[in-house]
Amino acid sequence: MPEDKGHDGVKELDSLNSDRLRTVQLNVCSSEEVEKVVEIVRSSLKDPEKGMWGLVNNAGISTFGEVEFTSMETYKEVAEVNLWGTVRTTKSFLPLIRRAKGRVVNISSMLGRMANPARSPYCITKFGVEAFSDCLRYEMHSLGVKVSVVEPGNFIAATSLYSPESIQAIAKKMWDELPEVVRKDYGKKYFDEKIAKMETYCSSGSTDTSPVIDAVTHALTATTPYTRYHPMDYYWWLRMQIITHLPGAISDMIYIG
Repeated sequence: MPEDKGHDGVKELDSLNSDRLRTVQLNVCSSEEVEKVVEIVRSSLKDPEKGMWGLVNNAGISTFGEVEFTSMETYKEVAEVNLWGTVRTTKSFLPLIRRAKGRVVNISSMLGRMANPARSPYCITKFGVEAFSDCLRYEMHSLGVKVSVVEPGNFIAATSLYSPESIQAIAKKMWDELPEVVRKDYGKKYFDEKIAKMETYCSSGSTDTSPVIDAVTHALTATTPYTRYHPMDYYWWLRMQIITHLPGAISDMIYIG
């Protein structure tokens, strides 16, 4: 998290004054910054040849909007952080992780396993993180590196991912930039209804992030970490099982029908 954008999070961590903790600025979209942080980590290790134990890829952004309402720039922006940022950072740290026979933990989402209307930019990236993690897990198996995926459920309320203000700002920009044909075909009433629905999600979900933290801790420290962790409410877990295990016609009937 960049120090100039980390706000209270960076201050809180720095205030711990721990000699085992160091915050550094990192924009996962910049190869130069990632390489710089790899060098900072390498120079901080007692024995760089023994490598580094764990990497947790947690950087992520989100947005919303149906496919016809979403610009290509938005698709690319979300992918640059969520997907390519994860790939870039992992590739850069892998030589150190391999030397330690360590761990890679990628934060995906329940939306990396099941799609949702109006969330395609986010879903695409998280489905990609899932695929990347699986491929990497297969490749690293013989090298002793364990790769885990954490798939949090709905923690919007805890993460302040959206606020009514941010939703309105995104919606205004989206409407202003829509092609005329799309505006005309859907109409403002349909568009506003979708935005209003999105606003109801602002305060939804769990406010307690400890299940996610516990999952990451287990993935980093357990002798045999799980391939996937599902810190989510039972409703979402059940929905994910139905969507991923039953024929599409059945789950469509339940969730679209």
